[in-house]
Amino acid sequence: MQNTTPQRLGFLGNVISVFARSKITPLIIVASIVLGLSAVINLPREEEPQISVPMFDIFVSYPGASAQEVERRIINVGERKFWEISGVEYVYSTAESDGAMFIVRFKVGENVEKSLIKLYTKVYSNLNFLPMGASQPFIKVRSIDDVPILALTFYSKTRDAVSLRKVVADLQTLISSIPDVSETTITGGRKRQFQVFLDEGKLKERLLNPAEISDLIQKANVKVSAGHLESKPQLLNIDADAFFRSKSDLENLVVGVSQGGVVSLKDVARVVDGPDEEENAVNIRFGNASLEKDKGTFDAVTLAVSKRKGANAARLCEKIISKVETLRGSAMPSDVEFTVTRDYGETANEKSNELLAHMAIAILGVSILIALVLGLKESGVVAIAIPMTLSLTLAGFYFMGFTLNRITLFALIFSIGILVDDPIV
Repeated sequence: MQNTTPQRLGFLGNVISVFARSKITPLIIVASIVLGLSAVINLPREEEPQISVPMFDIFVSYPGASAQEVERRIINVGERKFWEISGVEYVYSTAESDGAMFIVRFKVGENVEKSLIKLYTKVYSNLNFLPMGASQPFIKVRSIDDVPILALTFYSKTRDAVSLRKVVADLQTLISSIPDVSETTITGGRKRQFQVFLDEGKLKERLLNPAEISDLIQKANVKVSAGHLESKPQLLNIDADAFFRSKSDLENLVVGVSQGGVVSLKDVARVVDGPDEEENAVNIRFGNASLEKDKGTFDAVTLAVSKRKGANAARLCEKIISKVETLRGSAMPSDVEFTVTRDYGETANEKSNELLAHMAIAILGVSILIALVLGLKESGVVAIAIPMTLSLTLAGFYFMGFTLNRITLFALIFSIGILVDDPIV
């Protein structure tokens, strides 16, 4: 007669034994998978992962200096000081007339806030090294989220560049109010601008100083560009987006008193309402393969949108496009059309869905292979264990603030090999 002694399972074996016999185990499996599916739906989707690489731009203005002088007196000193900061991996610099620019990049994984504090401390503790006439450095934080996720190009067959840009500027204000929108920029079109041609003879006749008139206009108009004075005739450039909404508003501005009477700007100057100088241009062209009825090239204005850190790029892009569609006929006139020229959210969504499909195919393929080689029982264990483990992992991603991107999904696919071995063993 053989004596059988019970096998000691150890702590892990006892835990597995408890769950194997428990009636609550199927409920835990179902709850885990439901939690994972909910995480897949709600996880922010991005094409690239959120990698912490602190990077900063530093601008120093040095009016009147040549590029060689900027390099000698600012660039060389700045590079030495930036290399003294712990954690700095690269320093890039550019010298040009009237100023310098540095790009300081820290090592991957460095904390952004701490890196910024170290940079500020180093910069503002060494201001005494700046030459006379140089401005204080301006520091700007760079981020992967600064890259626009969506670009909408607006065009019209009837409007000019000034009118079209005004429409897009109004839309920009509305889109900026959408949650998770970080920054919006407009490219193309031309701003509306008033040009004031001062008459020297009339100014002398009324004993008025052109510099005082320029200062008065700048104080009256909150948003005035850096206007310049030229002689014969004297000229002022003034933005039309602030206090002065029309040509008559500017013409009726009181600029002084002469011979007991009030002097308006129109009495001593000629005001011209027109576009400003063209800084950049955007055109859109529809070729023979386009579905547009009217072929050809049209003036256009592009509105680019960046997202906040951790926001769902796919959902935000859908929300913005839907918002613009609802503004047709109101903020966006009926004669203005738009096309999506960049949709980072759509590509991120497509790649995430593709990798999720590949993950499902991998799980199915492994389960079938295990069934053919080892049997249905082992295959069933794998078919349950892998989805459950991946579901809990995705739920962990959601609660820890991670995003669904190519790197995280590739990592999950590669982990399937480990998940196949452990449940069977």
